[in-house]
Amino acid sequence: MLGWMMKNTEQKVLSDNDERLAFLQVMIGAVLISFSGVYVKLAHVSPTASGFYRVLIGGLILLILAMLKRTRLWKSIPHFCLGIFCGFVFALDLFVWHKSIHYVGPGLATILANFQVFLLALFGVLVLGEKIQIRLILAIPLAFAGLFMIVGIDWNHLGEGYKTGIFLGLGTAVCYAAYVLTLRKLQSGEAPLSPMANLVLVSFSTAAFLGMVMWQEGDTLAIPDPQSFFSLFAYGLFSQAIGWILISKGLSKVRASIAGLLLLLQPSLAFVWDMIFFNRAAGMSSVMGAILAITAIYMGTTGGTNQKK
Repeated sequence: MLGWMMKNTEQKVLSDNDERLAFLQVMIGAVLISFSGVYVKLAHVSPTASGFYRVLIGGLILLILAMLKRTRLWKSIPHFCLGIFCGFVFALDLFVWHKSIHYVGPGLATILANFQVFLLALFGVLVLGEKIQIRLILAIPLAFAGLFMIVGIDWNHLGEGYKTGIFLGLGTAVCYAAYVLTLRKLQSGEAPLSPMANLVLVSFSTAAFLGMVMWQEGDTLAIPDPQSFFSLFAYGLFSQAIGWILISKGLSKVRASIAGLLLLLQPSLAFVWDMIFFNRAAGMSSVMGAILAITAIYMGTTGGTNQKK
């Protein structure tokens, strides 16, 4: 009897340790990717070039890690084609989001991008036949109330550039939701590749599409100064590689409510970094609006839909 109790205690301690490690992995990953918008603003290159270097550098780092771990990188031609399409969607997401950052700053642009949770919940209801929960119904107006508190109620007094940035941020949410759904499909099925292997494929596909956009726009690959180089390298290393490796490893071992809360560190800290590094004017109304919007995103993340009808 005593031996059985000790064995179960050891298993519980191991389980607790695993959960604690997973908690730290998701938290650190969310903190790392919260700096994404900061890197974009600090790099003296175009928004498209920022995205290109993010996925190129991140993809190279992921490829090296995958080769060192001898991770399987090939599954099938249909899977490869789906990975290419996923890269196209992510390229569109980065293209729109980076332009939004340059108009409204990394804080608001990141909060707007995270409105994707409502689109994913809507997809679950309309396409997958999932049952909507009251929390989602309450969360959507709360999110937009928070947005209005951040940007101001009088839309006509906002500059054209700021309005454009808001629309681009909401467009990012659409692209991000499409990316999440495509990536989920990519990682499902029989004998799926590891998340790292899929991210290698998506990263290089995204780099190819963004490179084509740069060529079409007559953009340059030149990195003008050391600040831009280190910002872009950090962007690829921490946002595309290490941050998402940590999140993907820990996410499945953390309760959904805790995971949703931890991932909200990204938009929350992005708003804080915007105020600290770029002197974003943030009165009490803006701060309360950000808190309200992030709370609504959390409600949408953890209570969006239920089982199928």
